[in-house]
Amino acid sequence: MQPKTTQLNMPNNRVFARYAIAIVAFAQLFGTSLWFSANSAALDLIREWGITAADIGWLTNAVQAGFILGTFLIAATGLADRFKASSIFVCAAILGAVFNFCFAWLATGLSEAMLYRFFVGMSLAGIYPIGMKLVIQWAPDQAGQALARLVAMLTLGTALPFALNGLFTALAWQAVMSCSSVLALIAAGLIYRLGDAKHSHTAKPQAQSLRAQQAVLTKSGAFQVFKIAKFRAAAVGYFGHMWELYAFWAMLPLFIQHSGIPEKLGIPNVALLSFAVIAAGAIGCLLGGYVAKQRGSAQAALGALWISGLSCLAFVVGWRFLPAWGLLIILLVWAIAVIADSPQFSALSAQACPPEKLGAALAIQNAIGFAITIVSITLTSYAFDFIGLDAAWILLIGPVLGLVGFYSIRRNEMRV
Repeated sequence: MQPKTTQLNMPNNRVFARYAIAIVAFAQLFGTSLWFSANSAALDLIREWGITAADIGWLTNAVQAGFILGTFLIAATGLADRFKASSIFVCAAILGAVFNFCFAWLATGLSEAMLYRFFVGMSLAGIYPIGMKLVIQWAPDQAGQALARLVAMLTLGTALPFALNGLFTALAWQAVMSCSSVLALIAAGLIYRLGDAKHSHTAKPQAQSLRAQQAVLTKSGAFQVFKIAKFRAAAVGYFGHMWELYAFWAMLPLFIQHSGIPEKLGIPNVALLSFAVIAAGAIGCLLGGYVAKQRGSAQAALGALWISGLSCLAFVVGWRFLPAWGLLIILLVWAIAVIADSPQFSALSAQACPPEKLGAALAIQNAIGFAITIVSITLTSYAFDFIGLDAAWILLIGPVLGLVGFYSIRRNEMRV
């Protein structure tokens, strides 16, 4: 049986649309708990397998590489726009749950672990960008706010394995990781029951401008969306944000442990501290959605990118002399800002491209963005083994290049 398609063309169905967005958001929360399930057990893996921080970086990059390949395949083959989004999501969530379970119970070393995590990453390619498409289907006129709620759930999904690992310290890390597989199966069930929205009018309010832009897209390739200046500016800002985001999340437990925060504050549970910091990003997503509603997605995204860059600078300059509580506050502000711009850059990209290119455009943007994360994670994790917390300087590159690129492209567009 295929997931159903729900006709959404009556005013009273707006209530059901809000319900549907909530369902997709919770499915995203459960499905994306697969992403950092291995990182939540990083300290256990370092102890049991005798690996280093750089090896944890490779384990994280295996997921990113799988995600990149998955999104490229979805974009290049047109799967994202050829099949029902709900069908892709359901299959991907089930496969991700299986591969995550295999990592937890079958892997005995880094090489096997990387293979299983790679396939988890490929599965996530059918969860994260396809979840964005589902949300935009149900709320085409409120993309910024709807995506803000969705990415808030992605953030909580990222943090969730850390909470499980911190709360169930008596359990083996394999059992805790298996909880993420169970949550992914629940996500598959939720989306299977919900299905896709089918609007009687699929065009967006900016349909006229999109039709004009379509003349630019003379070829069928997914990369043609980069010929649209507004899409290109949003994508460059997004790429700068991605350089910083996943390296920050991947390195956060090590940042917390090596800064002395647990000992000085009397909170020895690094996993729970990591959960609290990453989960704070959900607040940032919601705040970004509010700002976007008041002042537009561009202002919300750029403001968050500025704050995350300044927070990174404050941490890397101040870790030697600031008190532990001050460093924790900086990390919390950094975590709030570092993810708040993500849904807004995605909303700007969605608004800039034609509806029939939406799935492929979001997939290709995600693929390039996650390719960038492999470079930043690798550099930061390797640098951490040699220079410790000063490795955070590498993360500052993202906000700087993102801001410079966005402003430069938009300025040139205004001159044309």
